[in-house]
Amino acid sequence: MSVKLKDMIQSPQIMSSGHRMCAGCAAPPIIKIMGFALRGPTIICNATGCLEVATTIYPQTAWRIPWIHVAFENVAAVASGIVEGINAMKEKGRYKHEHVDVIAIGGDGGTFDIGFGSLSGALERGHDFVYMVYDNGAYQNTGIQRSGATLPGQETTTSWAGKAEPGKRERKKPIAEIVAAHRIPYVATVDPFHYRDFITKFRKALEVEGPAFIHAFSPCPRGWRSESSKSMELAKLAVETGIHPLYEIINGDEYIMSAPSKNLTELKPVDEYMKLQGQFKHLFSPQWEDFRKQVQEQVTADWERLKKKCGIA
Repeated sequence: MSVKLKDMIQSPQIMSSGHRMCAGCAAPPIIKIMGFALRGPTIICNATGCLEVATTIYPQTAWRIPWIHVAFENVAAVASGIVEGINAMKEKGRYKHEHVDVIAIGGDGGTFDIGFGSLSGALERGHDFVYMVYDNGAYQNTGIQRSGATLPGQETTTSWAGKAEPGKRERKKPIAEIVAAHRIPYVATVDPFHYRDFITKFRKALEVEGPAFIHAFSPCPRGWRSESSKSMELAKLAVETGIHPLYEIINGDEYIMSAPSKNLTELKPVDEYMKLQGQFKHLFSPQWEDFRKQVQEQVTADWERLKKKCGIA
């Protein structure tokens, strides 16, 4: 799928400018980029979260296509029900569209944690839908609490940083690989800076038969204490440092590294990513220097492991 910037500008938007997301939030650009990959009639299911509460303050909505809000934990189950409902109506000759794409969207809290059981069940059943997580690294909507997507060293309201603790100590869940273990047809990681890569992958996700999963990196100025103008730079740095490498997984076992990551001659230091965010400011004190080095070693080791899976020496 060839993508040109002028075509994107001229394409109809699936979300209006009347949403109330924070300045610099990457979720609206992610949704708009996703919209450029759509191929026809589409139904969106949206779990409770920042995107849901700020785009649909009753009785208003910023969405221009069919959209349904569901609970924090069950967006994948609802998407499954919509798919089966459409199939049943088709069998009875009561549905006018030949095909409708169903997309479920959730934040990292509603995907990595609270909604994972629902997601796993939908993947196991093999429903034909696309699930996209916009990953901003915490439960930002409810007060910036840690989630399974929170990075080591990241400070949240439930992973405090100070003299005794460096923020979250645990690893971030490798959600793309966990999902791929279900042997679904297609899994991919994306970010809003590399929009052509994003659109191409999302269209692939729509076109496969069966469930597909998109992991979208989504900077959050409010929770990350970063400048609102730096969100795209942070998305780009997440790729260049190996925090969020770009790749695809086909049928659960074929790993393909995407050009923005594959073309890197070497990773940039993780420090370059961290220093732009207040949530990592504490790590630059002398007492947490060793911890910061451990985070770098972990990211580097994960990068080398991914390269091997992708067949890159």
